[in-house]
Amino acid sequence: MNWDQIQGKWKEMKGKAKAEWGELTDDELEQVEGNRDQLEGLIQQKYGKTREQAKEAVEEWTNKA
Repeated sequence: MNWDQIQGKWKEMKGKAKAEWGELTDDELEQVEGNRDQLEGLIQQKYGKTREQAKEAVEEWTNKA
């Protein structure tokens, strides 16, 4: 699935994101509103990943969504 599709279905995809990254709160995912950069930033912050690692994690999640 490409990011435009994920963004368009964000309400549905929030649950899948929560399943993938359980440390992210519902409020945080609500604030992301499908913005990939914000999601990557949250993952980077919550999981102590580098920016590149967070991008890779989101890319992998996007491919299996």
